[in-house]
Amino acid sequence: MDGVHARPATRADVGALSRTLGRAFLDDPVMCWMLPDAEARRRKLPKLFSSMTRHQHLAHGGVEVVPDGAGGIGGAAVWAPPGAWRATRAEELRAMPGLMWAFGRSLKRGLVIEEMMKKAHPEEPHWYLAFIGTDPDVRGKGYGQALMNSRLDRCDAEHAPAYLESSKPDNVPYYQRFGFEITGEITPPGGPTLIPMWRAAR
Repeated sequence: MDGVHARPATRADVGALSRTLGRAFLDDPVMCWMLPDAEARRRKLPKLFSSMTRHQHLAHGGVEVVPDGAGGIGGAAVWAPPGAWRATRAEELRAMPGLMWAFGRSLKRGLVIEEMMKKAHPEEPHWYLAFIGTDPDVRGKGYGQALMNSRLDRCDAEHAPAYLESSKPDNVPYYQRFGFEITGEITPPGGPTLIPMWRAAR
């Protein structure tokens, strides 16, 4: 893991980190359900992540990136700090044009999932991992681990719990290695199951 280090993202990173997350989520079950056409997904996901990062998360200081050593971003994690996981009305309005462009008629599905996720979301203050992803070209090189450890070290320093929803069952054991435990299931009508996971304060 030499040279693989997470750092806070800046506004200048948003384009590159959004492209990386777009590539990382290309085969994500929820994104495939929302945008079944692979070419549309490839085109639209970077815009979606850009809109959500820029308008909902960057200002809260929970976005981190790992540079790939070639001038790009190899991995990115988007966290919301305690008390800030729920987007404000203003943040939602600013992000909405990007969401509408990305999802079009599928936006209703997204709103259904979002509502179910909000209902399942813990009330206790915690760090919330909204998205984490690495470019497929650098998978297995420690980028995800660097991102997870960076924020979880802070969680431990603050004695704060952490929460996420895994949209891929295959990723559950990975998160369990970092101390997350399954707390239930979120299954939208006709859609894929999300697995909420909680990491107690330590």
